[in-house]
Amino acid sequence: MRVLAAANTTQSSDSSSWLPTFGDVVVLGGLGPLGLLKLQLVKLKNPKLIIGLDLREKRLKLGKELGADIVLNPLEDDVVQRVMEITDGYGCDVYIHATGEPEGVIQGLQMIRKLGTYVEFSVFTEPTTVDWSIIGDRKELDIYGAHLSPYTYPLAIDLLVKGLVQGEPIITHSFPLEQWEEAFAMAEEGTESVKVVLVP
Repeated sequence: MRVLAAANTTQSSDSSSWLPTFGDVVVLGGLGPLGLLKLQLVKLKNPKLIIGLDLREKRLKLGKELGADIVLNPLEDDVVQRVMEITDGYGCDVYIHATGEPEGVIQGLQMIRKLGTYVEFSVFTEPTTVDWSIIGDRKELDIYGAHLSPYTYPLAIDLLVKGLVQGEPIITHSFPLEQWEEAFAMAEEGTESVKVVLVP
């Protein structure tokens, strides 16, 4: 059950057109369940550097354990400036957004290099406005939308079974179905949890 719950968030693993290549600097905006699994997929492509961003210390710690080279908290760091410093002013090659927060979109567009790649893997509660001149005239970015697909379950499960991607560390809490209210409250609060699972 725990493996299948993790597989649900690894499903876009066959959408390889957005995956980085050897030598890329990749920034993952958001280290929740989706971001942490994306991090592991990115790690398999052997990029030069993976930088993880999140507001919660538990998720930053997990990101480091699962393969991020550097983790940054946007509440404590000017993450755009830090990425520019780390890349000698060049910017990241790939930015993967997995928070659903409009601020993450804007910071991603600011820190990507010219001719870089932006990947959107979020659900937003409201429309997000961006400066399209950054995408077109100023940087000529490649923009990808990534989403879950039922056709990718076999590959996702295969990655987990072979140990190429770890699901267990991300599933921090499990509750019997009868305790669904407690489980939902923990997931919504989010400080101590990453992925909360209900077990029938």
